[in-house]
Amino acid sequence: MADKKSPSKKGRKADAPTAHLLDALHDVILSRKGGDPETSNTARLFARGRAKIAQKLGEEAVETLIEGVRGDTAKLAEESADLLYHLLVLWADAGLKPSEVYAILQARSGISGIEEKRGRKERETDAAETEG
Repeated sequence: MADKKSPSKKGRKADAPTAHLLDALHDVILSRKGGDPETSNTARLFARGRAKIAQKLGEEAVETLIEGVRGDTAKLAEESADLLYHLLVLWADAGLKPSEVYAILQARSGISGIEEKRGRKERETDAAETEG
């Protein structure tokens, strides 16, 4: 019988957090919508509006980028967590479910980035020709 704590994939522990953690965080974020901005940072972000949420996401992206360049893995992990949190707040404000993003990622699985971008450009060109 396999040990439950043994790595299920090279370099990944079987008990490591998965996308389900993002789903749970998204649910918590949604539960804060309309909450008291005096007691919840998430409620405060919602109260300030989508532009402020997007601004905070941008700030966290820059901080994540800086730590990525500096090479401090622990700080990169912390900033990445902040970035994901603010991204999920933006999704919640926009009514976007994580499953919708997961579906796009799944559809792209096994397709090289170059092929995916080429296909996206072709679809955009086709759409522009249809509209025009």
